[in-house]
Amino acid sequence: MNIMVTGGSMSQKEQQLYVDYIEGKYNRKVKSLNIELDGEDVNLKYTFQEVPFERIRRITGYLVGTMDHWNNAKASEEHDRVKHNIQ
Repeated sequence: MNIMVTGGSMSQKEQQLYVDYIEGKYNRKVKSLNIELDGEDVNLKYTFQEVPFERIRRITGYLVGTMDHWNNAKASEEHDRVKHNIQ
C-alpha cells in the first residue's frame, strides 16, 4: 500500500488509523492513500484494490461460477443440454 502525506507530517500510527477507518467504512482494502493536511482539515484521496469478479451462470437449474467441482453425471448433463444461440 502506498501512503503519501502532503502539507505537513503525520505519524505512522495516525496514517494507519486513517487506513483502518476507510477499510472499515467501505469493507474494502486500500491500494493507495493521499493524506492532504490543510490547517485543521484533513483531505483523504484513496483508491481501493480490485475485487476479484467471478461470473455466475444458471446451468441446469443451478447458479454456478465454475463446473470444476461437479461430478461426472452433472457435467454430462450440462454437456448434453441444448444450447441456444442469441442473435
